[in-house]
Amino acid sequence: MQNLYKNTVLIAATSLFLACSEHKTATPNHKFAITDSLISRLIIDTVQQANGKTELIFSAKIAANEERRSELFPMVSGTVNRVGVRLGDQVSAGQTLATLTSSEMAGFDKEVIAANAELKNAERAVKQAEQLFQSGLSSAKELEEAKNDYQIKKAEAKRASSVLKLNGGSSTGLYAIKSPISGFVIEKNVTQNMQLRGDNDKSLFTIADLSNVWAMINVYESDISRIKAGDEVSLSTLSYPNKVFKGKIEKLYNQVDQESKVMNARVVIANPGFLLKPGMLGTVKVSANSAVDLPVLNSRTVIFDENKNYVLVLGPDHKVKVREIEIGRKTADKTYISKGVQAGDRIIASKQVFLFESLKTQ
Repeated sequence: MQNLYKNTVLIAATSLFLACSEHKTATPNHKFAITDSLISRLIIDTVQQANGKTELIFSAKIAANEERRSELFPMVSGTVNRVGVRLGDQVSAGQTLATLTSSEMAGFDKEVIAANAELKNAERAVKQAEQLFQSGLSSAKELEEAKNDYQIKKAEAKRASSVLKLNGGSSTGLYAIKSPISGFVIEKNVTQNMQLRGDNDKSLFTIADLSNVWAMINVYESDISRIKAGDEVSLSTLSYPNKVFKGKIEKLYNQVDQESKVMNARVVIANPGFLLKPGMLGTVKVSANSAVDLPVLNSRTVIFDENKNYVLVLGPDHKVKVREIEIGRKTADKTYISKGVQAGDRIIASKQVFLFESLKTQ
């Protein structure tokens, strides 16, 4: 009787061990239904079809649009007696940024006065020559010479006025530096009482229209063939983590830097409210062409367990099934699936590891 009891216990223990072993080695394929209240607290993603598109991620630096900026240099020498703007100020076209006291400006004004005086003399000479010619006291040649001299003096007066206008148009010896465009002062290299020379090779002010800006992105050699001008771009920055700026690649700089091994590409970004500032760093996502046409899902939904990859598929009946997948390709945040799911499948994207472990232990 005692031996019979021992044999019974041994058989029961062996059966339990084998059952546990079979449970641990079986591929998780259980189904269980979850409640509406739990679904409302979960993130559910839908598998999409790549359709020959992929997202590439690059680093980017915001820069002023070179086609909408102006560098201002002094046209004359002199002493700065007033600076009316500071770095970062918004200015309008024609606004005076600084003024200089300049002897050259006084000389330009003198040239205008002298040229106008000579023009008046030449005008009187023409009238006298016409009267003498009509009365027969001078020849046609003398009248023609007077008219030619008048035209020369007129051209000289116009040139002197243009030079004076180009240099601020002041008759008081002051040279005014004015902004040719509306925008922001992004560079300033002048202070009050500063001595300037006309051959100064450093700009005093740089004005940039920031209504749109450039995002300069770094493209690695392996990705050069996958992007082109016109590709749509999404830009995100640390300053505005919840805001996405849209744009398109406008230009590819067809040269690879020998040190960094990257090629630059330029993206034009609309900048409403002037939120983006030159010098900001950001991340750019490019919707690029790809030879891959597979179902794609967010990488966060994939569960890695015992050298295999799984996702939790939510059926229309609210039942969850563990499904093994094969990965065809993977980027930073996208995973392309070669086997296991198809476009339209609903995938649990939060607390999926906890649910997966719960299913394994059932």
